[in-house]
Amino acid sequence: MFAGRTRELATLRNRYASNSFEFIGIYGRRRVGKTALVSEFTHGLRCGWCAAVEEDAQLNLRLLSQAVYALANPDADPLLAPSFATFADAIEAAFAATRQSRGVLVIDEFPYLAKASPSFPSILQAAIDAHQSDSRLMLILCGSSLSFMKEQLFDRESPLYGRRTGQIELKPFDFFEAQAFFPRWDAETRALAYGLVGGTPLYLKQFDDTLALSQNIAQAFLDPSSLLFEEPYNLLKQEVSKVGPYQAVIAAIAQGAAQHNEIATKAHLESAAATYYLNELQRIGLVEREEPIAGHGGRKGIWKLTDNLFRFWYRFVQPRRALVERGMGEMAAPRIEKALPEYLGPVFEEICRQWLWRQAGKGSLPFDITDVGRWWGNDPEARSEAEIDIVAVDEDVTTLVAECKWTNAPFGADQLAELDRRAHLAGANRTCPRWAFSKSGFSPAAHDLAAQLPAARLIDFAEMCASA
Repeated sequence: MFAGRTRELATLRNRYASNSFEFIGIYGRRRVGKTALVSEFTHGLRCGWCAAVEEDAQLNLRLLSQAVYALANPDADPLLAPSFATFADAIEAAFAATRQSRGVLVIDEFPYLAKASPSFPSILQAAIDAHQSDSRLMLILCGSSLSFMKEQLFDRESPLYGRRTGQIELKPFDFFEAQAFFPRWDAETRALAYGLVGGTPLYLKQFDDTLALSQNIAQAFLDPSSLLFEEPYNLLKQEVSKVGPYQAVIAAIAQGAAQHNEIATKAHLESAAATYYLNELQRIGLVEREEPIAGHGGRKGIWKLTDNLFRFWYRFVQPRRALVERGMGEMAAPRIEKALPEYLGPVFEEICRQWLWRQAGKGSLPFDITDVGRWWGNDPEARSEAEIDIVAVDEDVTTLVAECKWTNAPFGADQLAELDRRAHLAGANRTCPRWAFSKSGFSPAAHDLAAQLPAARLIDFAEMCASA
């Protein structure tokens, strides 16, 4: 089943319709659906497809030769294709095959080919420069190594710099897109599932919404034969050579460490080593450095995981691997389920931020936003640390402060009053809207207080799902 990606498909189809040379780079994390997107786009088109492999230049030349042969001879068997003598010959043939009519050449996992044959980007550059003015080729390079793809496409030192006509960074689905995978579940269960695996299509497909979420956790995570049981570990192995210290850093963050010193201590690493591993994990897109919303003070930045699957797996599954591998995964399931409401708090905050961006995109907000984030820092009045879950700004002016609660109890008046009291810490003036998001609705007293506050709004989860 192919779902979503409406905007990305439209981009590819518009580029195809130009009927002139196009060079599109598509990159994103592994499993995010790059191959599925390009497969959907090229369905029914004249296309040659090269799925590159690691560390084998000759095999990659053979695979590229077959792709170019399929492009030039759509009705022939590509397995019968003769191999070109060089990569340059193969690329020249692709341009020749599309001089009169439109065709698509896809090189999937381009980083594998470029690393196996380092001269290949320069070969592409020379061919593009020579033929782009009279070519109808649509060239698509796909890659899962974000840092490598960005270097190839955007670095001034790269041979391909300035040659692309477009790019797509394919990201996981947000919660509201991911809901489509679970039509039988209620919104709360969908949010829980999203909190476990994020918006990566392959992971979403591991869940069966005819079963309870608890059964899905047991089948998808607590069965040694399941795809997700070792998926984060296997993905990490594809990105780094020495997995141990990277795992220690990820596990430390998943268990709640956020500051550099905390992470180093929990991971049993020297400070300099922790810095190195954090920077590498940031480079490959697994962690990010989050700062309090720009321009409004607050404490120093923190580290957080960018992927819900890694966050869930290293918090709940990895510590229980010994149980699962001995066939006792059922002992872990109740403990995991009990901890999920607390775990979903930060996930719900992210869902609320996604909802805000969606409303902004539709022009449904009564204020402008250019950035949405969080604020944390010192509260001088309370003489304690404070946090505001959502702060939206327009340039450097605060346009919204909001609190998010994923609990079984209704959002209370005391919580709304505390948000109102703290709002100035994030730069909000007295007329700045104070909003509250809640899974379980709001108390009557909260409604009464909201009526007295300027531009206050109470938004429950059901409303968010209905209006997204």
